[in-house]
This record gives sequence, structure tokens and C-alpha cells, in this order.
Amino acid sequence: MIKVILCDDHGLIRRGIRDTLADAEDIEVIGEAGDYTELRGLLHKLGKDNPCDVLVLDINMPGRSGLDVLHVLKDEGAAVRTLIVSMYPEDQYAIRALKAGAYGYVNKGGDPATLVLAVRTVAQGRKYVTPEIAQMLVESLTAPVTEQAHHKLSDRELQTLVMIASGKRLSDIAEELMLSPKTVSVYRARMLEKLGLTNNSELTVYAIRNGLVAS
Repeated sequence: MIKVILCDDHGLIRRGIRDTLADAEDIEVIGEAGDYTELRGLLHKLGKDNPCDVLVLDINMPGRSGLDVLHVLKDEGAAVRTLIVSMYPEDQYAIRALKAGAYGYVNKGGDPATLVLAVRTVAQGRKYVTPEIAQMLVESLTAPVTEQAHHKLSDRELQTLVMIASGKRLSDIAEELMLSPKTVSVYRARMLEKLGLTNNSELTVYAIRNGLVAS
């Protein structure tokens, strides 16, 4: 039996994923968490006696983002294998997540059967990538190096960019990410410099043009 933990800050999303996985006889959801703190407590509670095989993790969460969690688990040498299930476009976040230590990336808008297949693949210790991600990987090996400006952003800077482009105020972003407004302002300033932009309107246009947020 494949033991799975779900980590997503939206209860309805967790329920949908749980119901999808419940249809598979070889998969059991043994715990759920809404953020990094809850996830840490759950992993500690389960311990070595009832280990998790696959962690199904969202990217956009309050406090530590899913990408932050990937880095922490990787640095700690955690045995759990992580599958990212996110609403964000594959072409902007999948490669970044895989580099951070994820075993796979699935879009929330995809076929439920894909999620089940991905969990089974990751549980076997193999990487799961969709045909679209596979094509991106191939193109990254054969195409001339023309890195987009936002690829230079850190994971936290990219997350802040998406939130600003989605219309959130810096104070709201600070509260959601559990950071000080000053820290978020520093991230914003770094983004503007790296992207060669001057204000939030230009950030929003850039994000839309590059598929980081929906238009």
C-alpha cells in the first residue's frame, strides 16, 4: 500500500485529491496538512513506524511555499518523495520544482488518472514528468541558451512576483507569507532590478506576457 500525505492550504482541494486517490486500491492517504508547520508536526508524529511514501505538495501556501519546503526536505535528507500538484503553469514552475528536489509535477487542472499514475511512479522512486515537461527538458538541452529574466529570480522572489501580479498588496503578501512588510519590499526591489522594471504595473504586464499568471 502506498502511503500518501497531502499538503495544501485549501481544504476543498485536499478533499478532491483525497477522493481521487481513494479510488485507487493501492493508495492510502494517511494524513493532511494545510501548511509547513502542520506538515512538520504530521511527519514527526508518524515517525519511522508509519512512514510516508509520497508527499503531494502544493506550491502556493502561507508561510513557507512548496518550493521552500522542497529545499528544506532536500537539505535534511528526508526520505519522503515529493510530488508537486499545482495550479501554476508547467512551463514556468515544473523545471524549478524538479531542480529543488521534487520527483514529479502535475497540474491541478489535469486528468485525475494522471495524478494516480504520478503517485504510483513517484512511490517507486522514479521521476514523473508529463509529455509537455519532457519536451521542455529536451528543448533545454538542444536549444540555444536564452534564459528568461525571471529565471534569475529566487523561489521567494518569483512567488512574490506572482502575488503582486495577481493584485495583492505588499501588506497582504507579507501577512500570507508570514514575513515583515520590509522583507517583502526588499524582494520587490530585487525583482524590479533583475527584470529591469520600475513599478508594479510593469511587473504585472511582464507576468502576464510570460504566462506566470492568467491574463
